[in-house]
Amino acid sequence: MQKLSQQQRLSQQQMLQVRLLEMPLTELEESVNAELDDNPAMESSEPDDALSDTREEQDEVREDESFDEKTEREERESALDDALQGIGRDDEMPQSPASYNDPNADYEEIVYGDITSFYDKLKEQMGEVELTAQQQDVMEYLIGSLDADGLLRKDLDSICDELAIYHGLDVVQREVEDVLHILQSFDPAGIGARNLQECLLLQIDRRPASTVRDLTRRVIAECFDAFTKKHWDKIQAQLRLTESQVAAVQNEIRRLNPKPGASLGETEGRNIQQITPDFVVDTNDDGSVSFSLNRGTIPDLKVSPTFSEMIDTYKNNKEGLNREQKAALLYAKEKVERAQSFIDAVKQRRHTLQVTMKAIIDWQLRFFQEGDEADLKPMILKDIADRTGLDISTISRVSNVKYAQTKWGTFPLRFFFSDGYTTDDGEEMSTRKIKIALRTLVERENKQRPMSDDLIKDALAEQGYPIARRTVAKYREQLGIPVARLRKQ
Repeated sequence: MQKLSQQQRLSQQQMLQVRLLEMPLTELEESVNAELDDNPAMESSEPDDALSDTREEQDEVREDESFDEKTEREERESALDDALQGIGRDDEMPQSPASYNDPNADYEEIVYGDITSFYDKLKEQMGEVELTAQQQDVMEYLIGSLDADGLLRKDLDSICDELAIYHGLDVVQREVEDVLHILQSFDPAGIGARNLQECLLLQIDRRPASTVRDLTRRVIAECFDAFTKKHWDKIQAQLRLTESQVAAVQNEIRRLNPKPGASLGETEGRNIQQITPDFVVDTNDDGSVSFSLNRGTIPDLKVSPTFSEMIDTYKNNKEGLNREQKAALLYAKEKVERAQSFIDAVKQRRHTLQVTMKAIIDWQLRFFQEGDEADLKPMILKDIADRTGLDISTISRVSNVKYAQTKWGTFPLRFFFSDGYTTDDGEEMSTRKIKIALRTLVERENKQRPMSDDLIKDALAEQGYPIARRTVAKYREQLGIPVARLRKQ
């Protein structure tokens, strides 16, 4: 039976824009330099607003630019001559920019990069398990909700709500949990865990069966609070372990990874890299906030006049072109189109980053003025998408692996996003602010008589946070705070 359906496919230009948008600054610099080396139709000049240049340094650069540009032009003309000679010896010629699909083309690797993202690596494993269409949608959303450590910090109730609101998927918590268990079977072990304890248990369960493995599991499952405080004497007494057994368990635990996502990294093979801020936010004494986009060493890009002139010359003499001249025209046209596409994608990336950061600053202005985490207002991806007119997926890509340098420190953009809690009278509060208050209460409590969730609820209500006891329990668990009886000292 034939079925007619509509499918939306990204164009090559859109794919390029997406790839560049996902890149952190250091990786973008590498991509730009690689494209400059590979495509003789694209040239560079020093950026007008490089953050590190002083006025005097810019003047010195301008004095040397004429010589550098002349040298660069001569090198590109030489490269063009060599390429044209090769074309003259070949019988085949790329017919159009559609040859981007050629897996052997050098520019495929240069433009899109031979890399596998954290998201893509997990999606590859999706293809190895049988999932219904709905389960696939839920799985993709779960993977997209993992933090940089590879853990799922959101509770399943919130995920059910988000799936219903943003994706029109009506699923219950049990269905999401079933898909989560499948995700937790993926590599690396521990991926998709909801907290550190579950993360370690998932890894222990993958270890070869042995007495040491069983003891290690008991330590994490039954004595986790003591383990987090390194109270090995209490663990030894509770489980009746010998000194050699304690040493063996400790050695086994050292093999576990509390951050399984770091083994993949945001980009495989790039899991360890220095943080370079993409934005520099300035807070002035009068409370006004401004920002600039860190361009790093990325120069201004332009299409080579040599190639443009050659295209114009050949176009004006189409009738009298011989075979080699026609081949040269096609070659130059393809290189110019590719250069222009890359330049447009870089400009689009810059524009998207600017409008997104402006919207974030406008929304979280109080934080940028005062630097108090408690001042962060509830803000989700959809809020910034609505304010900027961009798609939620675009905002998500901008906020991944991007950092903002502020007066109060350097923060990942994800730091500025938080869920909201709506009270019975309709007031919306930041869950982050409530969690800070909850953590402070627990830190200041009498350790001999720790507060129950009911007492914490009452204390929070006195501070202006009227939340339910079950919400207190949920936030306490998300913060990794044990119940009152386990906090007693």
